Amino acid sequence: MSSIIEQPRFSCALGAQQTVLAIPKGIPIVHAGPGCAGKIFAFTSGSAGHQGEGYAGGGNISCTNATEKEVIFGGEEKLTELVEGALQVLKGDLFVILSGCTSGIIGDDVVQVASTFAERGLPVVGAETSGFKGNNYYGHELVVTEIIKQFVGDVKPQVRKNLVNVFSVVPYQDPYWRGDLEEIKRLLEAIGLEVNILFGHGSKGTQEWKDIPNAAFNLVLSPWVGLDTAKLLEEKYGTPYFHYPILPVGAQATSKFLRAAGNYAGLPENAVDAVIKKEEARFYNYFVVLGDFIVDMTNNIPFELYTVADSLYALGVSDYLVNELGFLPKGIYLIDDPKPEYISIIQGALNSFGEDFAGTLEIEADGGLIQQHIREKIGTSGKAVILGSSWEAKLAQEHSNEAIRLSLPIIDEVIVTRSYVGYNGGLRLTEDIYTGAIRRGGYMSQVTLIQE
Repeated sequence: MSSIIEQPRFSCALGAQQTVLAIPKGIPIVHAGPGCAGKIFAFTSGSAGHQGEGYAGGGNISCTNATEKEVIFGGEEKLTELVEGALQVLKGDLFVILSGCTSGIIGDDVVQVASTFAERGLPVVGAETSGFKGNNYYGHELVVTEIIKQFVGDVKPQVRKNLVNVFSVVPYQDPYWRGDLEEIKRLLEAIGLEVNILFGHGSKGTQEWKDIPNAAFNLVLSPWVGLDTAKLLEEKYGTPYFHYPILPVGAQATSKFLRAAGNYAGLPENAVDAVIKKEEARFYNYFVVLGDFIVDMTNNIPFELYTVADSLYALGVSDYLVNELGFLPKGIYLIDDPKPEYISIIQGALNSFGEDFAGTLEIEADGGLIQQHIREKIGTSGKAVILGSSWEAKLAQEHSNEAIRLSLPIIDEVIVTRSYVGYNGGLRLTEDIYTGAIRRGGYMSQVTLIQE
């Protein structure tokens, strides 16, 4: 990684305010300088497919707006007053105090401030998310673990068979998080599991968080984000975890995932197979209708693949496009800056996809270097699809290649429930790519003939 990052793809640890917002009735309280919360929101919501403020986001986020006075004399008193006011004015089930760089530098203790409210029986948690501590992947996992430690607390588990907690995508940083989590929950419930999805519309909010200790196991559906949380839960409540590092996209990968999850959970094999058979039949019945289009558009459909995304989505989508749609992988660029100890997991997952992926992996947070590398490899080819951000969309235009928005920033599309996960997600991604082939000129001559 270069020392100066051009076109960053993630925010600082304070970006975990979006993690709090993804919990139904979760409310962040930020102890930072003016503008910090607003800038985080602008990037991880506005520039993530214009996802909106949610229940208490955007300009509604309570913030101390720390100034020189707090830097000199400390800001804990001001923070306490802010929390008192927020509890009176805002209707929330969970309040999470987050520190910014200013409060972190001067040593204000947001965890201690939160504890004074928790001692009164109020649902307040504190997390040291000063921006200099790491990116928002780090901040996300930190907030999750602090909620478990301070809010869920030390309880005796009442384990329920087939209950699973899911730790997977990072809300908002994954622009498709809403649809992804809904689809993951749908699939797991279909094979017979009870699911605490924890975030988004499909979650029961704090009720699910309080239920975390009662799970039979935890599912980490991610190469590395969520592993530290699962290890904490194993230590704290004795809950085992199942680590599946590949986000399933398309029929083959999703069926493989469901069989693995069902096997780990000890579910009846015939019941899981019945769900898979039904889902695959639907998938391939829809898929086969693309036959005529593929034959007609053979010369216009792209076949070279460049993926610029975090390790979770980059692996799953690339696997589907290469092993089910026949793309040729040219470059897989991971932008989430994973911890060094987890890189071997990522490389192992990529190796499992086949020999075509050999030599394609690059871990790089600098968007400028990524684009320079793609330009060198792509040359004058007009047969590529680039999965990435709005920046890669501009790059694709240089030689009339195709672009699919997969990672931040996404400023030229609106995203509500879209997802590329599972059987449905594979079909949606196929539609989007083939629609792009048409729009790049494939059918325009035929349209002209029809009009004439």
